[in-house]
Amino acid sequence: MTDVRTDFLPGFGGARLAVHRMGEGRPVLLLHGLFSSAQVNWIKFGHAQKLVDAGFEAIMPDLRAHGQSEGPHDPAAYPADVLVRDALVLVEQLRLTDYDLGGFSLGSRTAVRSVLAGLAPRRLILGGMGIEGLGNWARRSAFFVDAIDRYDTIKHGDPAFVARSFMRTQKVDLVAARLLLQSVDDTPPEALAGVNMSTLVVCGVDDHDNGSAPALADALPNACYVEIPGTHMSSVTEKAMGDAMAAFLSE
Repeated sequence: MTDVRTDFLPGFGGARLAVHRMGEGRPVLLLHGLFSSAQVNWIKFGHAQKLVDAGFEAIMPDLRAHGQSEGPHDPAAYPADVLVRDALVLVEQLRLTDYDLGGFSLGSRTAVRSVLAGLAPRRLILGGMGIEGLGNWARRSAFFVDAIDRYDTIKHGDPAFVARSFMRTQKVDLVAARLLLQSVDDTPPEALAGVNMSTLVVCGVDDHDNGSAPALADALPNACYVEIPGTHMSSVTEKAMGDAMAAFLSE
């Protein structure tokens, strides 16, 4: 496997963000999902390596309050759309001008909102996301806030058990995660007209966590949909994810 290079850069407001890089070539900025990390979403199951093998450089930050990045406990460090603000700051610091952008789940939400905030990647990848998932964040975040608040009492059979187990595996900072969950904003369907670059919507056949991925592809001005095996949790472990990403970016 290609070596991973890790730097630490200041995000919005100075929070220290870990940025992992693999390969040389055209940059692809990849944003991971909630409670995950660059290592889990992009490196562990070979997706970044497939991009490297196709001639790209994978640039993979750990989002604020995730992985090796800082998770401040000061509420002031989590203004509205703070992950979008971090993405804009990183693109500027990395001097990315001709690049591609991708995300999975929360990373996809962040990627869409970053484009609407001014980022202009050549191509966009939205993994594990449906059209309903871009809006109604209050309902989805409430589920995770509840899981954090009941963290020590959740038992097998509780709908929050899987989320709690994943948070435990990833050693999530519960205070920082709770603050972050309250900083994410919605994207209404009518705003998608502003996301007009060529876009890949890729989603597991049994992944319905964020609504309809085909409907999201239909709502975007210039998108295609690729279905891969898996649920929301398992689709990122499928080699088909990396294959679809590399094929799309290499077109």
